[in-house]
Amino acid sequence: MESNSKTIISIQEIINAPIELVWKYWTTPNDIIQWNNASDDWRTSRADNDLRVAGKFLYRMEAKDGSAGFDFAGEYNIVSKNKLIEYTMSDGRKVRVTFSKNENETLIVETFEAESENSIELQRAGWKAILSNFKRYVETKK
Repeated sequence: MESNSKTIISIQEIINAPIELVWKYWTTPNDIIQWNNASDDWRTSRADNDLRVAGKFLYRMEAKDGSAGFDFAGEYNIVSKNKLIEYTMSDGRKVRVTFSKNENETLIVETFEAESENSIELQRAGWKAILSNFKRYVETKK
């Protein structure tokens, strides 16, 4: 992933589950709507995911009280099952997600280009909260 002087943020989480299960929950729309939120007052009301190179995804993220919402969308550049997903968000920023197996655990590392509207700390905290929510979801379901 090129940086071209863009700020790059990286977060990670170790999931206590096999990589095949982690991949399934990360990529299946019915699962995505269960875990894809940074806090309990937000939700993902819709998830469309065409998981292939040049395939598109769209997750509708909304405040539960209806006060705000946005589409998190993009197009896949690289999809390597159980290993790597790279995509470009609708605003042109790049994201790389790696999945690494270590016995019965899976390390997920998300690296993304920062946007300019919110602080680096806020962006890191928001993405990390979603990744932590994913960890709880997988470890509760498995």
